[in-house]
Amino acid sequence: MNILKLITAGESHGKALIGIIEKIPSGLGISTDDIDAELRRRQAGYGRGGRMKIEQDRAQILSGVRWGKTLGSPIALLVENRDWDNWREGMSEKSVHKGSIAPVTRPRPGHADLCGALKYNQQDIRNILERSSARETAMKVALGAVAKKFLSQFLIHIGSYVTQIGGVRISEVRLKEFRDAFVVSDSLEKIDASPVRCPDEDTAHTMIALIDKAAKDGDTLGGRFEVIATGVPTGLGSHIQWDRRLDGILSQAFMGIQAVKGVEIGDGFAYADKFGSEVMDEIFYRGPKPDQAENNTSFYRKTNHAGGIEGGMTNGMPVIIKAIMKPIPTLRKPLRSVDIVSKEPFEAAYERSDTCAVPAAAVIGEAMAALVIADAVLEKFGGDSLDETKRNYDSFMDYVKKF
Repeated sequence: MNILKLITAGESHGKALIGIIEKIPSGLGISTDDIDAELRRRQAGYGRGGRMKIEQDRAQILSGVRWGKTLGSPIALLVENRDWDNWREGMSEKSVHKGSIAPVTRPRPGHADLCGALKYNQQDIRNILERSSARETAMKVALGAVAKKFLSQFLIHIGSYVTQIGGVRISEVRLKEFRDAFVVSDSLEKIDASPVRCPDEDTAHTMIALIDKAAKDGDTLGGRFEVIATGVPTGLGSHIQWDRRLDGILSQAFMGIQAVKGVEIGDGFAYADKFGSEVMDEIFYRGPKPDQAENNTSFYRKTNHAGGIEGGMTNGMPVIIKAIMKPIPTLRKPLRSVDIVSKEPFEAAYERSDTCAVPAAAVIGEAMAALVIADAVLEKFGGDSLDETKRNYDSFMDYVKKF
């Protein structure tokens, strides 16, 4: 990111998760209620494991906010791990507690376990798995909630939904209908009411049945989800260098989500099967109108195969990011592995985990999209205070409407 500075810290069974976000302008109204609402959405979803029954995530704002408004200084957040009570000695920072629990020496296939142990010269894999755990995503969502609140000041809203779990996928016809009619404020209420966050009720029921079967078999499931950002103005990102292309930055952010193994913007991989005449979004002009939506330009497209980004820049259409999450590699039906100390073959150790976390991954995707787009907004419009950023934004929007 070019403007926003982000960092998270904390282990899965440590005392807490900590996150810092810097460069959010002053004057933005934010509260723990805004953050906690997003944290609750992350914890929901059919197929989650026992950890979600223990944790009831709540954020604490440690700095950067006074009397409900941001100060322009770094915002520090803390989310306590309630499970810490069971790990006070096992995850203690004090040397006197060394050896209070047995080391983990059997790496799980598909995890960071073995690579991390080799890289950091660790004989106890817990020193790797605690940080590589998806528990860290709770802080990603908390920081993303701040970014979402910022973007809402510019009528930019972000939502998500699940399109596939295992071999069960919503039909392309139904998906297109839903995507074309997607309005974050209206659509998210229905989506969040679904146990698997799927917009099609019949498909959702089949997904739930498949998750039940996987749980019974000691197996896990991955799937696909989509994130949509509406109200995004044209001109965010840039074509002039590879690392300033917004589609590239978004792809990196999504690939940084634990267990995500594939990302596409708009039609993405489907381009490979089509002629150019089928997938390019033709451009039209309607002229300025008094009732024109705030974030629209006089130029528009009737299709959105590009997912709102052309040449690394937003084009005024909704930004659509699609991602694939692999099945969770922690299985009750263990896979074969090799002990890193004895070098003897073993069945991989089981850590408490989920059967399916695709609905949660979609919410995490929203957070990452919000952080990237907020950074792009600040890069484009600047401003140390929210009022200054809004003035710059309004000036640009007046310009593009008259272009």
